[in-house]
Amino acid sequence: MIPQTNTRVRKQAWQVALANAIKDPDELLAQLGLSGKLRLVNSDIIKQFPLRVTQSYINKMRYGDPEDPLLRQVFPLIDENIDVENFVADPVGDHLAVTAPGILQKYHGRALLLTTGACAIHCRYCFRRHFPYGDSNPLASQWQQTLISIADDSSINEVILSGGDPLALTDNKLKQLVSDIENIKHIKRLRIHTRLPIVLPERIDEHLLQWMSATRLNVVMVIHANHANEIDQDVADALEKLRLAGCQLLNQAVLLKGINDTADSLHDLSERLSEVGVMPYYLHLLDKVAGASHFDVAEQQGVELIAQLRKSLPGYLVPRLVREQQGEASKTVIS
Repeated sequence: MIPQTNTRVRKQAWQVALANAIKDPDELLAQLGLSGKLRLVNSDIIKQFPLRVTQSYINKMRYGDPEDPLLRQVFPLIDENIDVENFVADPVGDHLAVTAPGILQKYHGRALLLTTGACAIHCRYCFRRHFPYGDSNPLASQWQQTLISIADDSSINEVILSGGDPLALTDNKLKQLVSDIENIKHIKRLRIHTRLPIVLPERIDEHLLQWMSATRLNVVMVIHANHANEIDQDVADALEKLRLAGCQLLNQAVLLKGINDTADSLHDLSERLSEVGVMPYYLHLLDKVAGASHFDVAEQQGVELIAQLRKSLPGYLVPRLVREQQGEASKTVIS
């Protein structure tokens, strides 16, 4: 008797962990001993932008602390109900920057690909929380036309993979996409914006590292850590693997009220990033997206925080305070 072949593709460990992300606010609070301690946003907002958080990220939260800086980044608080003037659905003009399905082009020499709408966690301050990915994210069969658009513009020398989170794609899809980008001779750099090394370090496995280390492109990975507590040993190990694979590692943080809006917390973040081989790059003022007004920190406070950091850190560990403004040719450096 000939045994049957199991043709099902076995999921990698990170895909299993991603699939098992917590989506129920009550389940999250129960894990942290906080049942009934936080007031939830209304159901309409939850439906539009649901809770999603990985177990590896939850494991770094402080048990019994409703003010934990990691919990506050992902829990859909009642504060999101507040309608504040000038907090809008598209605060940075993404819709106007769509030049072809899946392509945003705001700055000279760079093209940003919206590779997927999926993320490992849903950050409540996300500037794309209202973005219509279904209208702008190309199907796999459409990527060829998208890449032809880039190939036809020789002024573009850097392709940025964004989303969602590009590392939420399978390695086969990423490898094929990067291979197609490599065939465009005027592309020199591949920049990957991702939060997965922070919130799902299991994602940085041998399958990913193999194709990443083999590309001819200069790979720059911009991670997103807002607080030193996000960087535990598992994250440090994942980042080391990326460095050994040839990735240049930068960090972009967002200045968030109640999370990292003190000189001490920002100092600790820069020091921790330095320990794990990541250069602090940008500290973003909050993009004024509807539903996130409770995270906003005044620009002047941000300037004062950077001034304090310059007194306690070497210059290369002080991130640039920036704001993204619709229609500008680059990010606006505030301090």
